[in-house]
Amino acid sequence: MMAETQRQEIVTEPQSRRVTYCGVCSLPPEYCEYGGTVKKCQDWLQKNEPALYDTIWSPEALEAATASLSVEAQKRAAKDAQKKAAKAQAAEAKQADKLANSHIVIKRIERNKKKFVTAVIGLEAFGLELKKVAKDLGKKFATGSSVTKTPSGGEEIVVQGDVSDEIEEFLLEKYKEIPEDNIELVDDKKKKKAAAAAAGAAG
Repeated sequence: MMAETQRQEIVTEPQSRRVTYCGVCSLPPEYCEYGGTVKKCQDWLQKNEPALYDTIWSPEALEAATASLSVEAQKRAAKDAQKKAAKAQAAEAKQADKLANSHIVIKRIERNKKKFVTAVIGLEAFGLELKKVAKDLGKKFATGSSVTKTPSGGEEIVVQGDVSDEIEEFLLEKYKEIPEDNIELVDDKKKKKAAAAAAGAAG
């Protein structure tokens, strides 16, 4: 019985506040600034609810709202902006550092006597799209050029023929973002000979 009386009281309790909704964006006028039609909303409110308009948009109301942004909040906002700027700067420096320490290896590999291929490794560190570069190299040297997987799980471009020096020249000319000092030429043939000699000595 007690619960029923309470329920009746809740039902019959008069609404203490009449909510006005904007005739333009249909939000309560306090939230019009978050819609995309603020100017129209202001005009509608001034015409239909002048008292409410003064409460929200009069110069005094706006000044009071700005003043209510405490010094603490202003400091916090400035600190946040500073943090964001520092973060962006750090990311930029990190990227520059990464590029400075990234190397492109152009490797001349002997497949069998007098037949060579040239492998290009590390281009993706400079934001280059391997398939596009492979296509450019194939066109430039009128030879086969493709993107293949490396044993370590990365990717490299393999160009048919002994064209290490020419590839270095081509990359430096076409892709200005690659510093000359970051290109390394490697001859795989010497390693194979050394390995064979070591194997012979061991046998």
